[in-house]
Amino acid sequence: MNFLYFLFNPIFNDVAQPWQLGFQDSGAPGFTGLVTLHNTVGFYLVVICFAVFWFIFSIMYNYNSNNNPIAHKYLTHGTVLELIWTISPALILIAIAFPSFRLLYLMDEVISPTLTIKVVGHQWYWSYEYSDFITDSGESIEFDSYMIPDSDLELGQFRLLDVDNKLIIPVDCHIRLIVTGSDVIHSYAVPSLGLKLDCVPGRLNQVSFLAERAGTFYGQCSEICGVWHGFMPIVVEAVSSTDFLVWIDSASQ
Repeated sequence: MNFLYFLFNPIFNDVAQPWQLGFQDSGAPGFTGLVTLHNTVGFYLVVICFAVFWFIFSIMYNYNSNNNPIAHKYLTHGTVLELIWTISPALILIAIAFPSFRLLYLMDEVISPTLTIKVVGHQWYWSYEYSDFITDSGESIEFDSYMIPDSDLELGQFRLLDVDNKLIIPVDCHIRLIVTGSDVIHSYAVPSLGLKLDCVPGRLNQVSFLAERAGTFYGQCSEICGVWHGFMPIVVEAVSSTDFLVWIDSASQ
């Protein structure tokens, strides 16, 4: 099945598209689990909706004033009915809770990260710091990431989504992001990697993820942070470990 998927769908959807209704293609195991949980809960919602609408229309049809004019005189209470509409929702909630807790514990941070990156949200750009690596001057590798204006876009780049400096990460490595805000609350969100984390001034939040394939993943700030909130995109590029080390070597000089 996976072979047929890659054979007939070689291009991944890692960027928002006009009139898009579904999820972007998963680039991390965590996001795959989130989509699976969404589909599981959606199945129960569809079943519940059909059941509720069936009950409503059945009651309206069978117990209206024309078909059953005096039924209400004898419908004072129903123990069985009370038990059904009390126990049934409880069982459905338990069925939803099991996959939800399973995913929650699977996404728990129990593995030491291979790489730690600090992310700082500003009005209106992002700053990245690779604390595990230092430059020739003895400081951490750090840089700012700004959106490329329309006038400077090259062929193939996305309007309002591409940046001048991408966040480069290695594939198949556990990455830990430590995020904060320098002025107001921002939100670091990259859908394909299952990332959405608030950047709160004076507080450090962290999340771990793993990019399971090479590619360029796009995101945006998801917390209204001012007049240019819609103009601080996020671009994460996952490359092989060899290419990542080459990039680190060039960035440290």
